[in-house]
Amino acid sequence: MPKPGFAPETETIEHGQVVPLYRVVLLDDNDHTYDYVIEMLQKIFVFTLDEAYHHAEEVDRRGRTVLITCELPQAEFARDQIHAYGPDPRLERSKGSMSAIVEPAAA
Repeated sequence: MPKPGFAPETETIEHGQVVPLYRVVLLDDNDHTYDYVIEMLQKIFVFTLDEAYHHAEEVDRRGRTVLITCELPQAEFARDQIHAYGPDPRLERSKGSMSAIVEPAAA
């Protein structure tokens, strides 16, 4: 019986390949209210009220909070959504969106 061969155009996909993961980190500032943060997180990330409140408290207390861990394209998209959300209409001094960064999840 002949052994199966591979055509030149066949691509071998290795199983068990590890895809690097990234964190989306929301950074604290004094130009956005808790209500803004909670509303934004519920709309962008579909967090529950409790989840969004937890992140609002953490970013206020620690200066940052990890929102999600995912692959790079999704992390960059989430960061861009935060940056595009706009100013907090509750505060006159709020001139723009909150800041977020993408960082490698592997320490």
